[in-house]
Amino acid sequence: MEPDNQETMIRDILKTTQTIAMVGASSKPDRPSHDVMAFLQSKGYRVIPVNPSVAGQTILGERVYAALSEIPGSFDMVDIFRNSEAAGDVVKEALPLAQDKNLKTIWMQLGVRNDDAAEQAASGGLQVIMNRCPKIEYARLTAELR
Repeated sequence: MEPDNQETMIRDILKTTQTIAMVGASSKPDRPSHDVMAFLQSKGYRVIPVNPSVAGQTILGERVYAALSEIPGSFDMVDIFRNSEAAGDVVKEALPLAQDKNLKTIWMQLGVRNDDAAEQAASGGLQVIMNRCPKIEYARLTAELR
């Protein structure tokens, strides 16, 4: 994708997304996923944590689910805080849920790139962002990095 087109896509995603399922969310405050989740919540997004090791607990006031399929209701975006290889499994789990959950976007965090998973997601009609952080992109696009 051309840089200008991706820039426009990121801006549109951040404007239209309301609910984010964060796969790999951590209950530990010193972890990047915890920080990103708190930031996104502070900007008005609902962030639903997905982490089987702490399922049933809460992170930043939200119940943690073991899998995307367990989340009641819909979510617009899946934010993947897992390694590049694991991103493929997350996309495989997300694709069959896309229509029922109103899923529009797969977002792979900084350092996470899986071209095969991205191609599968795009073929399934989803927007894909790789190797970027929504917190950083939000701040950059709204001039909050100053």
